[in-house]
Amino acid sequence: MTKVIGLTGGIGSGKTTIANYFKEMGVPVYIADDAARAVMHSETVIEKVKKTFGESLFENNVLNRAKLAEIVFNNADQLAKLNAIVHPAVKEDFESWILQHKNEEYVIYEAAILFESGRYKDCDFIILVTAPEEVRIERVLKRDNTTRAQVLSRMQMQWKDEDRILKSNFIINNVNLKIAKEEVVKILKILNIKQNQS
Repeated sequence: MTKVIGLTGGIGSGKTTIANYFKEMGVPVYIADDAARAVMHSETVIEKVKKTFGESLFENNVLNRAKLAEIVFNNADQLAKLNAIVHPAVKEDFESWILQHKNEEYVIYEAAILFESGRYKDCDFIILVTAPEEVRIERVLKRDNTTRAQVLSRMQMQWKDEDRILKSNFIINNVNLKIAKEEVVKILKILNIKQNQS
């Protein structure tokens, strides 16, 4: 049975960098955010989004993601409505993806809101990627066309690291990439030992 290793971390923690390193090490990686973007093109999801948020978010049947982000990122109720549409579609997509990797010992399921969505309950182990808040803010400001206030607003919608730590099996402090990569190698060794014992 393929083990599912959840990989998560707050915005700007560098979890995608860590996910890519796992991929380089030969571990199949499923990126939930990429899947969420992909399912937004499915007719079923488009219809549900139209019904919930209105036709005005679409131009030539293409979703204006920036407009939708404005609605949901500052409103927990609206975000919950969007998640109720997207999460089941992503779960279905992941279930078909994992079937394609059923001969693997384990796969990585990378998701920013692994805990908030409840998906952590479906994981055999959880890896948390952390970094100091100021480092995370700087990374996001460099990466995205956004403001400090918007980054802080998005952070407030996510769990705090101290809460994530309580439910995680492994912690990678991602400030120095070389050290973070060494942590990935250590975790893979531990997972291989656990796999051999089970």
